[in-house]
Amino acid sequence: MINIDDFAKVEMRVGTVLEAQEVEGSEKLIKLSVDLGEEEPRIVLTGVKEWYSPEEFVGKQFVFVSNLEPRPMMGMESQGMIMAAGGEDKPILLVPQEKIANGAKIR
Repeated sequence: MINIDDFAKVEMRVGTVLEAQEVEGSEKLIKLSVDLGEEEPRIVLTGVKEWYSPEEFVGKQFVFVSNLEPRPMMGMESQGMIMAAGGEDKPILLVPQEKIANGAKIR
């Protein structure tokens, strides 16, 4: 169990994927360029290539954890994490029900 102060440390925001491409040499990773309402897009690496193609991300909004420490992966740095729920056959990516401003906080 965590308390509300611990939970409040997790910053989740809505972002639009500007570009997506497979990561060369990886069986799992897709590289996303994400507009989280900041000056520059962020790079987020996600291990869902088994279930999703890069084309399924471009131009769509998703929920991201935006305050994780950057993590090196396959010679790149992932600057966030896309949120997904555990589906029976594949992870189900979390999307806003309506279009919303990039960077909108999940609360």
